[in-house]
Amino acid sequence: MGRVTAPNQVLPVPPADLPGTLGALRAAGHRYRTVKQELRDNLLVRMRSGADRFPGIVGYDDTVLPEVERALLAGHDMVLLGERGQGKTRLIRSLVALLDEWTPVIGGSALNEHPMHPLTPASRALVAEAGDDLAVGWLHRSMRYGEKLATPDTSVGDLIGDVDPIRLAQGRTLGDPETIHFGLVPRTNRGIFAVNELPDLAERIQVALLNVLEERDIQVRGYQLRLPLDLFLVASANPEDYTNRGRIITPLKDRFGAEVRTHYPVDLELELALIRQEAELVAEVPEHVLEVLARFARAVRESPSVDPRSGVSARFAIAAAETVAAAALRRSGLLAAGSAAEGVRPEAPVARVGDAVSVTSTLRGKVEFESGEEGREIEILAHLLRTATAETFRARLAGLDLSGFTALVAEGTVIETGELVSSAELLRQVGTVPGLAKALDRLGLGDAPTPEEAAAGIEFVLEGLHLTRRLGKDVTESGRTVYGGRG
Repeated sequence: MGRVTAPNQVLPVPPADLPGTLGALRAAGHRYRTVKQELRDNLLVRMRSGADRFPGIVGYDDTVLPEVERALLAGHDMVLLGERGQGKTRLIRSLVALLDEWTPVIGGSALNEHPMHPLTPASRALVAEAGDDLAVGWLHRSMRYGEKLATPDTSVGDLIGDVDPIRLAQGRTLGDPETIHFGLVPRTNRGIFAVNELPDLAERIQVALLNVLEERDIQVRGYQLRLPLDLFLVASANPEDYTNRGRIITPLKDRFGAEVRTHYPVDLELELALIRQEAELVAEVPEHVLEVLARFARAVRESPSVDPRSGVSARFAIAAAETVAAAALRRSGLLAAGSAAEGVRPEAPVARVGDAVSVTSTLRGKVEFESGEEGREIEILAHLLRTATAETFRARLAGLDLSGFTALVAEGTVIETGELVSSAELLRQVGTVPGLAKALDRLGLGDAPTPEEAAAGIEFVLEGLHLTRRLGKDVTESGRTVYGGRG
């Protein structure tokens, strides 16, 4: 039916004290409101109470959300324009929370008709016949949302509806609305309907939405049904789709009351907040490693080697954090056998900056490069990752005396690390280093970091010193990283 529900989702059960008949509904003081009036009223309630209007939406407080709120208050249907991975669909789905939690419907109505505002002849006749004894059902707001991903094979029948030949064969006339099998849009009557990637709809299919947006009625195979649909229609599109895969036809664009432009996180803190909120991490990822990944995502997005028209999704940084956490969990699993044999404490999964190297190969498919960069994708990403690491090193440890680390190497000590080097082994190689405690504190690892956290901090310091040309670095044939000597 176009609604976002899990296959075996248990639908909410209406509270027992809700009115069960039309008469009881009137006696309770219920008044009919359109969907847009509901959205406006409930948004104002949240504004006046100071409640969070759009939970889970990060980075849009001062830019996109004010425009969305103005569109809702004005009662305008809207289209969200933005590159991939900017949270357009999440924002659209969050609008459902602004609907009333429960709304009354005529039982059995395919169009979710309100008992006080029936649309179809059959429902009007039912209300007239039953009067105040009309049974009233209740629909949860989660069932008042319809969504369709626009694809080239989408038909008018999918969106609007089609004549049901079986009902015609039963003797009904073409002018009878009962002969129509309604599509996704009318079945979301009294709710929010979203069309994702609107330009991908064939232009002749977009025409079918014209009456829905302006006249609020629908046409099926040339027969115009005067059904005043009550909908809030919202669409998403990539700006480049106007010239690449398709376009939004001018009459349809004109019927949307608001066009809202989305964007990627405008600063580093918002990028980090998005990663923290969305990433499902299977291991501990220290803050300085997350910052490297956030800076990395922003560097990729701004790189002249990357096609700016396609954008670099926020999912890139989220997937990078999850990949780094997975690398830490893999290390923990592989070292477990050795720890058990030696009778030592097993390695806890804590990510290190060296774990980020795997991201350059596993996530390159998420980035569209300029045509002249073919074959250099991993090289470009590796360079941007090193740049992000160096920037994080300067931001976190600027002005700190790290001569203890350079002196250690100057004395001839060689420090070996890598994916399968345990924290205990790394700490044993480093020993006691002047300034280590201050460095770990600056990295947010606290006064009493675990051995794994301390190892993550040490590896970051060593890599930062290398990238700022104060330490040499080599990679062995076995894949281990060796720090020692001058860079």
